[in-house]
Amino acid sequence: MEDDAPVIYGLEFQARALTPQTAETDAIRFLVGTQSLRYDNQIHIIDFDDENNIINKNVLLHQVGEIWHISTSPADKGVLATCYNKTSDTKVMTCAAVWRMPKELESGSHESPDDSSSNTQTLELLCHLDNTAHGNMACVMWEPMGDGKKIISLADNNILLWDLQESSAKAVLSSSTALEGKGQLKFTSGRWSPHHNCTQIATANDTTVRGWDTRSMRQIYCIENAHGQLVRDLDFNPNKQYYLASCGDDCKVKFWDTRNVAEPVKTLEEHSHWVWNVRYNHSHDQLILTGSSDSRVILSNMVSISSEPFGHMVDDEELSDQEDQHQEEKIKEPLQDSVIATYEEHEDSVYAVEWSSADPWLFASLSYDGRLVINRVPRALKYHILL
Repeated sequence: MEDDAPVIYGLEFQARALTPQTAETDAIRFLVGTQSLRYDNQIHIIDFDDENNIINKNVLLHQVGEIWHISTSPADKGVLATCYNKTSDTKVMTCAAVWRMPKELESGSHESPDDSSSNTQTLELLCHLDNTAHGNMACVMWEPMGDGKKIISLADNNILLWDLQESSAKAVLSSSTALEGKGQLKFTSGRWSPHHNCTQIATANDTTVRGWDTRSMRQIYCIENAHGQLVRDLDFNPNKQYYLASCGDDCKVKFWDTRNVAEPVKTLEEHSHWVWNVRYNHSHDQLILTGSSDSRVILSNMVSISSEPFGHMVDDEELSDQEDQHQEEKIKEPLQDSVIATYEEHEDSVYAVEWSSADPWLFASLSYDGRLVINRVPRALKYHILL
């Protein structure tokens, strides 16, 4: 019997980078990157055993520096990218690289050995994304539906499109563009849209959200003052092609239709501090996860702007006339948006929330003190959505 109780895993280091293993759709697996100044940094591979409610972990050494961002190939279970700090000549640079994990760790769900202390393995460096000319790397995004050969990195005010060649051992810069304007322009985050044949990305810099066409590298929309303060994160609705969520330091989460950017479609104001992360559920796009420096994770049901705003349609033949009329009236009314649950297992800023790639009802959250929490969508809501 599945249990709604959270499962908690503590890393011994601070951490802010979390990703599901995108190409792994059978086993529940997340990767966490650490931020230690004193020790070698690590990537923890977290395999969640759903039946027994336990976590198995494997640790990979990431000796090059503190991990600020981590992302995984959509096509190859063994390949991932990190953005990390490197100190050279008293200057700190944030670099990016593509890595391969040991072959035996590529697919999820296997047991971790009892004596895990002796079992630390190393990542194989495939290639660096050379940013010497472009500045500090903020994030690396993989083409969502692709073969794992196309990635975009954001470096200061540059958007860089890379082609990975020779089994990802070589990265060739195929096109780039720079944000023009006054002041020190820097991207904070970005997201690659799964729609429009994967030809669009959205970026955040300062309080602005912009859309770009990856073929021409030209700007296609701009939401100025999307938030009152810095925009921290973005995510696309997986089922509705023009819908985009953003969150930021004004404690708000906003939902946009990119065809009309004058006003947000909806605004959520449930957090009391900076909102670091917003994520749409991959299967049920009314489910929205957010994580914040108020130490809380909030699961919202944004059903009015989802791909099923009126609930599931009912088959006419099943209804009598009276029921029929009543049902039709009910269907015409959009369902109400609401906060489903607020999760308070963290005691520090929650820097990352992510849905599992394998189980649409399961998600992980990570706070800066290295606490990883795995939670499930409440069972009552799950059945309400499914039935």
